[in-house]
Amino acid sequence: MRAQQALGITIFFVGLVHAQPSAPASAGTALVDGIPVTDPLVISKCSSCHVKDSQGNLSRISWIRTTPEGWQEAVKRMVRLNGLALTPEEARLIVKSLSATHGLAPEEARPVMYMPEHRIIDEQYASPTIREACASCHALGRPASWRRSKEEWQLLVNMHIGYFPNAEGSAFRRPPGRGGAAPNGATGGAPAPPPPQPVDAALDFLSKTYPLRTPEWAAWRARMRTPRLAGKWLVAAHYAGHGNYIGEMTIAAGEKEDEFTSNIRLTPVSGGPALERTGRGLVYAGYSWRGRSSGSGSPDPGAIPAEMHETMWISPEGTQANGRWFWGAYDEFGFDVKLTRASDGPILLSTDRLALKAGSQSQQVRVLGDNLPARVSPADLDFGAGLTVRRIVSNSARELVAEVDVAQNAISGKRDIVLGRTVLPSAIAIYDRIDYIKIVPDTGMARLGGASQRQKGYQQFEVMAYNRGIDNKPNTDDDVELGPIDVAWSVEEFFERFDDDDKLFVGSLNPSTGLFTPNIDGPNPERKQSGNNYGNVWVVATAKNEKDRLGKPLVGKAYLVVAPPLYIIWDQEIDR
Repeated sequence: MRAQQALGITIFFVGLVHAQPSAPASAGTALVDGIPVTDPLVISKCSSCHVKDSQGNLSRISWIRTTPEGWQEAVKRMVRLNGLALTPEEARLIVKSLSATHGLAPEEARPVMYMPEHRIIDEQYASPTIREACASCHALGRPASWRRSKEEWQLLVNMHIGYFPNAEGSAFRRPPGRGGAAPNGATGGAPAPPPPQPVDAALDFLSKTYPLRTPEWAAWRARMRTPRLAGKWLVAAHYAGHGNYIGEMTIAAGEKEDEFTSNIRLTPVSGGPALERTGRGLVYAGYSWRGRSSGSGSPDPGAIPAEMHETMWISPEGTQANGRWFWGAYDEFGFDVKLTRASDGPILLSTDRLALKAGSQSQQVRVLGDNLPARVSPADLDFGAGLTVRRIVSNSARELVAEVDVAQNAISGKRDIVLGRTVLPSAIAIYDRIDYIKIVPDTGMARLGGASQRQKGYQQFEVMAYNRGIDNKPNTDDDVELGPIDVAWSVEEFFERFDDDDKLFVGSLNPSTGLFTPNIDGPNPERKQSGNNYGNVWVVATAKNEKDRLGKPLVGKAYLVVAPPLYIIWDQEIDR
């Protein structure tokens, strides 16, 4: 099941439904110590319902940790359901406070950053039972973004049964006769005990995997500090369907110690006008950046807009950051970004070539970076085994151009580029031939819109070429990604019924860029029974210059679902 936190109706995974203390422990079992709440604002606004004990714990709150988005959901739920009165500024301060004292450690947050980054990924499940209990309604990333005591996980189950009673029969418990014990005598003896119900297996898994107290949180609480991000950061970014960008993000201190302003300049590696923007950001818990940037933009689908959102995970030592800058009605467009703090020494960021063919000679490669030496000799630059730097064509502080020969017998695989003590890992791939191509993503989603005043949700595809790798077998773990190649895009019918005709109605695919534009929502009088324009199709990429062993063009396929508009959005993203 694909995590669709930004593209579908989701159930809020928040346990703060009403005030009550943590559930009593069973006989002989001690409750986990809570995390005291010390912020006077949180105490004053929450303690009228969440009872404060002698250790400074507030019932429910002190036995929960989560992300800034999780705490914002909890606060909004309290306002909606329990009549909590807050000004916007008070709400923001409470979210900031709880994210710091009852948040996640960087190591805990990183595996679920795809949630605040609004990515769609293929989630992995510990077992089919966990998928049945949790992910049949929402992304598994939702519970994985929380840490709770065992009693709090049980209370969360109770909340689901109370607010979403259909979950009991559809996800939490199997009906009699399905997965239960065999009848007496069916196996020649006593019936086998039934397997655990999905909800019980999920409760056991969540309690053990995502407990309240963890070594990671204990370590981070000890070392958490005010973020010191001011200065120049170097940016390497990828914009799906548009290639790679490099540039700078200059960060300056804001009005408060966890607030910042930014100036951004990005340039396409392949050439073109620079992108310049200004922004502001807030850092939660010392490492979690949420921000916005603005600049000149275009309203055209897939074009860079006037405003975009920023979500980044900052490394604990404060030298690297990774994340996504995104936009669109369904947050479907975005840059994947990596930031490196600038230093006095040279830094390598990117190259203009992602792959070189074995046996090729006099290949010019642009190596892009910052603070590069004024004089670079061929001996200073190392492309790895099988590659020889013939000469340095040119070099400056931001770029050097090297002329490279690739040996005929060079082993296929990724190569680091090394300049002195500076390394650009897996910067360039060597291959003898392109064996196949893949479309990314291999399963996409678009949403109809327009006629109902709901905005359309687009899907950008791109293609990647691959070499079979050292095991000489395609589609295995050692295959080498070579980057995009020139293809023609088209749509084919995904046949699932007789006279299927979705291809004619779901929308159009740009034959050169791979951007799918959905049709307007229906009903459509030109379709049978005036049906809506939803459906599913194959997206096909046909290589223009690369052929297989039989001399036919390489072809890749991806599955595309074109769904109706999202008519209800229960909650919006965190305010920035």
